[in-house]
Amino acid sequence: MKSHNGMRPQDIVVLLKILSLDQARWRYRDLALSLFLSISEVSEALTRSHIAGLIDESRRKVFRKSLMEFIEYGLHYVFPQQPGTLIIGIPTAHSHPAFKAHFTTETDYVWPDDNGSMRGLSITPLYKGASKAALQDSTLHLMLAAIDIIRVGQTRELKFALNTLYNTIL
Repeated sequence: MKSHNGMRPQDIVVLLKILSLDQARWRYRDLALSLFLSISEVSEALTRSHIAGLIDESRRKVFRKSLMEFIEYGLHYVFPQQPGTLIIGIPTAHSHPAFKAHFTTETDYVWPDDNGSMRGLSITPLYKGASKAALQDSTLHLMLAAIDIIRVGQTRELKFALNTLYNTIL
């Protein structure tokens, strides 16, 4: 059995992508292509997630409650984020359209992208290809934006994001 040297940010995105596929059959190659990762990175992410108790032995069934528990209580400690400079990018956190309708703020948050549609403070995505993957999958984008709220948001936004994730994941 391989040793567990800790979770990596892309591990969470791989698990969220599996959930966004909603029971559809997938191959490692499909995940790799859709997440802009290599097949070996997907394999390693699933191995780490299995060791952490977030996915079953076959690496097909995500333990939804365990994942939600990790997201709610551990994610902001393991993958913290401080907003950066003002840039052009893709809306995330409470600037995502699904959340923007519920929150009035003076500051927008974005993933850096020259082709982005919004100006805001930069949030580093969980890994380099996460923003591109999110643009191809609206459910994944919503979940990653909620994750970013957990990483940078205040209490009110945090509760709303967690509720959104509970409804999507569980």
